[in-house]
Amino acid sequence: MDYENTYHGKKAMEHFLAGYNCAQAVFLSYAEELGLDRVTAARLSSSFGAGMGRMREVCGAVSGMFMAAGLLYGYDSPDDFEGKSEHYKRIQELAARFKAENNGTIICRELLGLTGDRFDHVPEKRTKEYYQKRPCVHKVGIAAAILEKYMEEHPVIK
Repeated sequence: MDYENTYHGKKAMEHFLAGYNCAQAVFLSYAEELGLDRVTAARLSSSFGAGMGRMREVCGAVSGMFMAAGLLYGYDSPDDFEGKSEHYKRIQELAARFKAENNGTIICRELLGLTGDRFDHVPEKRTKEYYQKRPCVHKVGIAAAILEKYMEEHPVIK
């Protein structure tokens, strides 16, 4: 995927390199068209970075993509069984697209090659070395580009 040449892919990568976490980077790349100001978007997505609060579970870039997809395509009625089913199908398709680009996983620790299930809550400082050893900047670009492509294929009608 040529994610570096997509609008949202580039924006997500810029946000990540500016210091936002992976979920924030992706979600912020869509904030304007979602009708959210930067502060609201950053705070809303802040808990999902580093695999949900640095627990290394579902990749934050994927969570950010799912959050944006929810605002773009999601359902809002508890009685909307068809809408819920269609949205879950959409989320599974987006996950499958991310997996296809990332060795079959959406799990943060697997993407990073980490072992174990107990991780410190303190984030690493963003240094040149950090960016060299982490593939995260590319993951946010991929996730943002996947949703952009999906939107091209499935225009939002609200």
